Amino acid sequence: MDARTQGPSVFVTGLLLLLHGPLPVVSKGSAAAVQPDALTSTQGTLPHFIQEPEDAYIVKSNPIKLRCRAAPALQIFFKCNGEWVHQSEHFSHEYKDLNTGLKVREVMINVTRQQVEDFHGPEDYWCLCVAWSHLGTSKSRKATVRIAYLRKNFEQDPQGMEVPINGMIVLHCRPPEGVPVAEVEWQKNEEAVGSETDDNIDTRADHNLIVNKARLSDSGNYTCLASNIVAKRRSAPATIIVFVNGGWSQWTEWSPCNVPCGRGIQKRSRTCTNPAPLNGGAFCEGMSVQKITCNALCPVDGGWDEWSEWTGCSSQCERQRSRECNSPPPRHRGKMCDGSSEATETCMDGLCTQSRDSTNDLALYSGLGAGIVTVAILVVAVMLYRKNNSEYGVDVINSSTLTGGFQSLNFKNNRQGNPLLLNSSMPPDLTTGRAYSAPLCIQDSADKALFDPLPDIKLQSSFMVSLGMAEQAEFHAKPPSKAFSQDPGQVYCGSMDNRKNGLLKLNSHLNICKERETATCLLDSAGGRLVVPNTGVSMLVPHGAVAENNSWEMYMVINQGETSIGTLDGFEILLGPEVTYGPPGLDLCSPVAITIAHCAEMDDDNWNIQLRRRTQDSKWEEVMSTEEECTSCYCLMDSACCHLLVDQPGSYALVGEPLTQAALKRLKLAVFGNLEPANMTYSLRVYCVDDTPHAFQGVVMAEKTRGGQLLEEPKMLPFQANTFNLQVSIQDVPQFLWSIKPFTTCQEFSFAQVWSSNQRPLHCAFSLERYSPATNQLSCKISVRQVKGHEQILQVYAAVGETVKDYVPFFMQSDCTITSQTGSKAFKIPVSIHQRICDTFDTANAKGKDWQLLAQKLHIDGNLGYFTKQQSPSAVILSLWEARHQDTADLDSLASALEEIGKVHSKFSPQKHDESESDFCQRARSLQRTLSDQEMEDAALE
Repeated sequence: MDARTQGPSVFVTGLLLLLHGPLPVVSKGSAAAVQPDALTSTQGTLPHFIQEPEDAYIVKSNPIKLRCRAAPALQIFFKCNGEWVHQSEHFSHEYKDLNTGLKVREVMINVTRQQVEDFHGPEDYWCLCVAWSHLGTSKSRKATVRIAYLRKNFEQDPQGMEVPINGMIVLHCRPPEGVPVAEVEWQKNEEAVGSETDDNIDTRADHNLIVNKARLSDSGNYTCLASNIVAKRRSAPATIIVFVNGGWSQWTEWSPCNVPCGRGIQKRSRTCTNPAPLNGGAFCEGMSVQKITCNALCPVDGGWDEWSEWTGCSSQCERQRSRECNSPPPRHRGKMCDGSSEATETCMDGLCTQSRDSTNDLALYSGLGAGIVTVAILVVAVMLYRKNNSEYGVDVINSSTLTGGFQSLNFKNNRQGNPLLLNSSMPPDLTTGRAYSAPLCIQDSADKALFDPLPDIKLQSSFMVSLGMAEQAEFHAKPPSKAFSQDPGQVYCGSMDNRKNGLLKLNSHLNICKERETATCLLDSAGGRLVVPNTGVSMLVPHGAVAENNSWEMYMVINQGETSIGTLDGFEILLGPEVTYGPPGLDLCSPVAITIAHCAEMDDDNWNIQLRRRTQDSKWEEVMSTEEECTSCYCLMDSACCHLLVDQPGSYALVGEPLTQAALKRLKLAVFGNLEPANMTYSLRVYCVDDTPHAFQGVVMAEKTRGGQLLEEPKMLPFQANTFNLQVSIQDVPQFLWSIKPFTTCQEFSFAQVWSSNQRPLHCAFSLERYSPATNQLSCKISVRQVKGHEQILQVYAAVGETVKDYVPFFMQSDCTITSQTGSKAFKIPVSIHQRICDTFDTANAKGKDWQLLAQKLHIDGNLGYFTKQQSPSAVILSLWEARHQDTADLDSLASALEEIGKVHSKFSPQKHDESESDFCQRARSLQRTLSDQEMEDAALE
């Protein structure tokens, strides 16, 4: 019989005690007996409990102890789960309370884990105490005994989030199941946080943590801790990033007008520092720089009034007169009048008493001396003038040349050996300098070109072809839309009869007959590159831009003719070819990178450059300005190319508007020549074309059909928006070997023709006739200059009798016929390295080690708000890098940027690196080493 089944016998024993008197009771482990007077002090009182058993938890395998104390009590026994506990399992102790004099009995039992686990009932394992006295029994409260535990997994882990500053942060936590129920506390970066230490934080009974107003200091890793008497559990950390969206500062004051006189610009700026974007916050939207036009008052120099009447002759034989500097008075920093405001001369009348004879002699000698001096000055001036103009081999016969003035400009003509140039081995004139003091060309009527050559007189004239334009354009004037309409006879690829007769319209636009310039390719998710050869136009489709299991037949076309952008407003010009890519309805996951060559000499103070796109109704709309922030597309201007990031197929054009007369566009100059069928006439053709590969490609194709030869390396001429014309003249023609018709040695393009050529070539021709068939050499100079601007000299050395086999232009000698590349061949960065870079820099980081740092190191500084809208900013930045470096297969710049990023962050925290910091630096260095290895492999393969 076990302890639990012996309960009735114990109860009987208790009754016997009550009926027959006290029996000696001995505590377990003690021989002391109850004194005979024990019952007398307890009679008349029911037992009451001084200590009742309490709820308890069994931890692991350790038993728990339940205690009871009652007074007065003859016996105390435990009853568990409705059954009496055997007397042998009780531990009793009796003592006398000194305050009340009552006997106090204390009983204790042990409850093991096995006992609790073996119990199977509708409720928890429980025990209570029963105490006896002479008057009856008393029962204590029930005490439950449970096995304590705490599971490992949280029912809900807190989740990380990005919160704007002053926003509310709510972190939810549901601790693991446990007995007793686990208590929850919070830690931030391993330090306890709670409402006890921070009034801004509220930790509620539902275990959630609430930050009422997020501060920058609230960023960190938050952990939920759950614990009870068994164990402690930690949740997964939740990273909280408190970000700050950028805000604009106040506008600065308007800058002074950037020109001292005339039309200029004023600027003001603001910065995205109020506050600056932090921890991945959004960049400011809108313009960081504003520009307005201004008109600075030009200085007005003072002018003299008319002289006053002479005063009467004084006794000293003098009279005076005066004048004022008021016609006009000097204004706006203008100069004062030169000379004296008063004049005095001798006189003989009036009050003068001197001899008139001596005065007459004096006047005679004075006049004679003045005449001699005047004649000497005239002789010296004429000699100097003839000497200065003799080097042009012409006599200037127009008085207007005495009033002109040009800037002194020096140019060096460095001629390198070119197998395409005729007689390239002949020693050239390496230094050609000109200091102009008068115009090179004299305006004259066009019918003078019909005169026969005069044998001993060398003449120079300007041949003006305005094509409907005014001879001198005003800077604020709007060019007529039909200024450059072409006559069918002016088409360069005209009839064979015209070519045989050597006929060529002068000072005209060149219409090129050539095939449609296009590139097409079937592209899938591997991406690729489309290139229109020899035009400076290409398009990069990034890896992953086309969705998986999908493909598109993509194309890129250079628009010409009727598809052109057409007439532009004011002084706006087309800076590069118009490009269309498609097909319509193209749906890509990331933007494409389009590269277009341009002819602008980049200077933000002098140019307003816009990107325009054709709408569905064939109108052109402005997409963005290079000075403005834009989130729909991106434009990066290099010195010779423009790189666009766009995601909508269509037609795009780069349009420039000069803000000041200092704006420059680049012209490419080239001279071609060939011997005409008559075999005595040699034709020189000079081309002035916008300095883009596409524009010059048209010239080369036209000359190839004509049989012309490139006589000099093409050169660049800066053309200024100052409204002055462009003059082309031929110089230093051997007089005894070659003849050229008079009035054709200098020809001229109007400013509007050159400025608004819009990628169409301009050309003029010089026909030289040799006196003898034995003459087989031609050497001369072609001067191309803008009035009050820059000049360039083309040195011509031609072997007239030689024929050159099919030639290829110098910039087409390389393999430039590939129009498309697909997959990994189209990219400098391998796909695996590309993905690692994106994984490293796309992740937002509180310390700023993200894609913004990558953009900074790759010199991509403006309009960063565009990249924040992209799914993978790093991938778009790398696409832009690929487009900028497509002509140089060099990964060093990217590897150096990654190496610099790793060094910078190692320097900032040389001793203490948290786990993310160390991982970032290691990954940056690993990428740098991988790129360097890739560069070495590519070099070895080449």
